[in-house]
Amino acid sequence: MSTDADAGEATDATDADPTITLYRLEGCPFCEFVVDRLDELDLAYDSVWVEGLHSRRNEVQRVSGQRQVPVIVDSATGVTMSQSSRILEYLNATYAGESGAVDANPTTEAN
Repeated sequence: MSTDADAGEATDATDADPTITLYRLEGCPFCEFVVDRLDELDLAYDSVWVEGLHSRRNEVQRVSGQRQVPVIVDSATGVTMSQSSRILEYLNATYAGESGAVDANPTTEAN
């Protein structure tokens, strides 16, 4: 379940604000992998749609230090993370109860 950041609507049954913000690009398959998993886990989140040009992704750079998408910011846990595969591991470990720790700040390059 998602909300569009422009709509400002909460999506969960209690009308609480979502703690997860997903920075995404329309048509990005890696972003859709993350969206699908968030929906499978029934997690409320806000979507922030970003510009197609890397040079115009200033908000993504401000929150994550880079301009790649997808990026999630989970205010409940204090995690900001990029790379779809790492985000999926994080969501599984944090919200699906799967074992395994995920390094929120690896030394590898963003994909």
